[in-house]
Amino acid sequence: MPPPSLVEQLDLLIRSRTPILWIRTLEEDRVLSLLQQVARSLGGRATWSWDFISGLQGTGSRDGEAVRNPMGALEVMAGLPVEQGVILLLKDFHRFSDDPGVCRRLRNLASRLREGPHTLVISAPRWELPAELQDSVTPLDLPLPDAAAIETLLASIARASGHPLPAEVLSELTAACHGLSEQRVRQLAARALARRGQLGPEDLAEVLEEKRQAIARSELLEYCPTEATPADIGGLDALKHWLDQRHRAFSEEARRFGLPLPRGVLLVGPQGTGKSLTARAIAHSWSMPLLRLDVGRLFAGLVGASEARTRDMIQWVEALAPCVLWIDEIDKGFAFSGAGDGRSDGGTSQRVLASLLTWMAEKVSPVFVVATANAVERLPAELLRKGRFDEIFWLELPDARERRAILDLQLKRRRPAHRIPLEVLVDRTEGFSGAELEQTVIEAMHLAFGETRDLEEPDLIAAASQVVPLSRTAREQLEALRRWSSGGRARPASGGRLNGTL
Repeated sequence: MPPPSLVEQLDLLIRSRTPILWIRTLEEDRVLSLLQQVARSLGGRATWSWDFISGLQGTGSRDGEAVRNPMGALEVMAGLPVEQGVILLLKDFHRFSDDPGVCRRLRNLASRLREGPHTLVISAPRWELPAELQDSVTPLDLPLPDAAAIETLLASIARASGHPLPAEVLSELTAACHGLSEQRVRQLAARALARRGQLGPEDLAEVLEEKRQAIARSELLEYCPTEATPADIGGLDALKHWLDQRHRAFSEEARRFGLPLPRGVLLVGPQGTGKSLTARAIAHSWSMPLLRLDVGRLFAGLVGASEARTRDMIQWVEALAPCVLWIDEIDKGFAFSGAGDGRSDGGTSQRVLASLLTWMAEKVSPVFVVATANAVERLPAELLRKGRFDEIFWLELPDARERRAILDLQLKRRRPAHRIPLEVLVDRTEGFSGAELEQTVIEAMHLAFGETRDLEEPDLIAAASQVVPLSRTAREQLEALRRWSSGGRARPASGGRLNGTL
């Protein structure tokens, strides 16, 4: 059974005389429209609004009352007769809840509202709810508009302009606008009408740019355009094959077969072994947007703010699905500190992790999570158990065959017709990561360019001799990682094997 719509939730809460609702959103106009829709279904209840500058609105003769007077707005509500059912939307009212008088009046009013057909609705994106109001206020999230709502909105705007959209163009624009607020969609449509007098496929590029800017404004996620493909990754054949299977599992045919949507993958290994490149290649080859999450952005100084930012991040990701969520270096955000994990953040990191884990285990949207980690042995066990990720892969330092493939790929990227023999260089680069092999090629090109000649084999060998690989400088850490992965906790990413010891 599908979850109830927001209108159905509001209808139930108002009919059950929930006294005060807090709708977490910036879209005040959309909230008012939804409340008016619910009011009509409840037999025509009145829908009023109040803000600090305009006072009461929608009341008829009382419009303009309680200007700059939040207590006055509550007094009006308290004085309404029982026969007159009213839904009052208070805009930005959370800013006044720290006032002892306003807080006390809200508590008194909540008791009275439980006995009559009146409801207070407060719209605010964030609110540090006072402890005194915890039992009186019911929070409710307003999700971004779904595909059906966006399609209806775009179709109505196009018809009003006198240029209805063909079904195919309407479908493309609807998919492109998925993840934007209703107000943003209206603004994009208004700009298109001002520019050309109609909506059309020409607006797709602007929609994508607006989406990138909207994500940037959220300060939680980074929209990462990428041109990387699996062909840009040397080796990792087992991982590539597994990813190809999971891509097919997103199809409707897979749903009919009974397969669930893929959840994600955790990539574990030393730095420079291609974890980040793999995340980018997945998104590009699957034709999905790539959203990068730096876990540190979720944490804020105020109590409860980190949990709110986590909810906002999840809402954005869900709205932009199907997509790839790349959680970069997840071990730095949720590393277990040992000794009972005595963290000094008051449990904030544990609550954020709990919210993230619950979503990962229960999500039904096509969001594929790609998490990368270097110090996986420090991650909490609950993050590593089955059900969070479909699989955990260990990315070993490349063996001789893979080093040759990586070097050849890097050289052909810069010298498509190169004929440089690689046998000696492959031997000299044992223990190098993919990133270190790339830097070897770049350093060799600097040597050749400095002498105004073309790149040759001695340049590559000389450059390799100057690199001190991570396998030497961090030998103990890498051996610890190998011991962790060799215990059956992770699946080898390269040909079903773990490479040899250092």
